[in-house]
Amino acid sequence: QVQLIESGGGLVQAGGSLRVSCEASGCFFSGYGMGWFRQAPGKEREFVSAISSSGVYTYYSDSVKGRFTISRDNAKKTVYLQMDNLKPEDTAVYYCATRGDSGSYYNWGQGTQVTVSS
Repeated sequence: QVQLIESGGGLVQAGGSLRVSCEASGCFFSGYGMGWFRQAPGKEREFVSAISSSGVYTYYSDSVKGRFTISRDNAKKTVYLQMDNLKPEDTAVYYCATRGDSGSYYNWGQGTQVTVSS
């Protein structure tokens, strides 16, 4: 059974940085593409970033492009999201998930809260 555990969230001032992590267990991690999503209060969950199984290809939403960097360490079964120049509108619960062959995402973690104060 695949389990994903996010960590690294917290409170940071606008302009600051945070790195959130997502550690996987119970799966052949290096065979999965991975994605980060976020959900702010009262809003729908939205795509943030994704990375291919090898780490060669990365994708970002327009709202975070140039500020966030996704990476992965297959030996540690962990995917990271480095968030720089944070803005109050980045405040949300951040989730990771595995990407299936169809492009859908599965095996959601419990999320980690990121709060950016102005």
